[in-house]
Amino acid sequence: MPPSTPHLSRKHRPRGLEILYEDRDLLAVNKEPGVLTTGTRRDEVFTAENALNDYVRKGCARSSKHVYLVHRLDRETSGVLLFAKTEEAQQQIKDNWKSTEKFYLAAVYGHLKEPGGVFSSYLAENEDQYVYSVSNPSKGKLSQTAYTVIKTTPALSLVKIKLLTGRKNQIRVQFTEAGHVVVGDPKYGHKGPFHERLCLHAKSIAFDHPHSGKRLFFDTPIPEVFIRLAGGLTEAEWQAAAVEV
Repeated sequence: MPPSTPHLSRKHRPRGLEILYEDRDLLAVNKEPGVLTTGTRRDEVFTAENALNDYVRKGCARSSKHVYLVHRLDRETSGVLLFAKTEEAQQQIKDNWKSTEKFYLAAVYGHLKEPGGVFSSYLAENEDQYVYSVSNPSKGKLSQTAYTVIKTTPALSLVKIKLLTGRKNQIRVQFTEAGHVVVGDPKYGHKGPFHERLCLHAKSIAFDHPHSGKRLFFDTPIPEVFIRLAGGLTEAEWQAAAVEV
């Protein structure tokens, strides 16, 4: 089943989202930074979930159609995001989630001691929704992040990341705790001179289709801000960087 981009009328095109693929079971989109995946409060009107609900209903308020959330991205993280069109498809993808491969691109401050490795810690969350590592395994969830450095500048490192687990704020927390704050992250880092956006992008995902079982792969372009920060960054450099687990 080759990926296809549907022809969208301007009227129903979801704002802040690019439709990468659509079939009867699922939607894959490229989310812009600043778009919340799903509402956390009742007054959250504009979210990716709501925008896609409007999209599948094609403006018909009486339609019972809606999308089903498969996974989340932080509001300020851009990149590929999956939604199912049926509850059965959602459950099927979630049941096989361990076989899903997710790669991220991040710009972080400083130079890592090792060109590649795996961060492993137990993450917990406090009442203020701040995530942090704990030494007692019973107090947190095992979180593992594999990475390799793609390119460095005098102040930054561009890293390719493979998520081995998918905890809330995992990448941001573990890189910060290693001394390498994600650029543009005031929550876990510091209020530095760069305020344009959080430099974290969910670049690609591969998973088994919930109906056919065929392996699907969706990739997104490198955002311009990463190319600018790195003084040039190509798809060839991204592809050449192997993440060892």
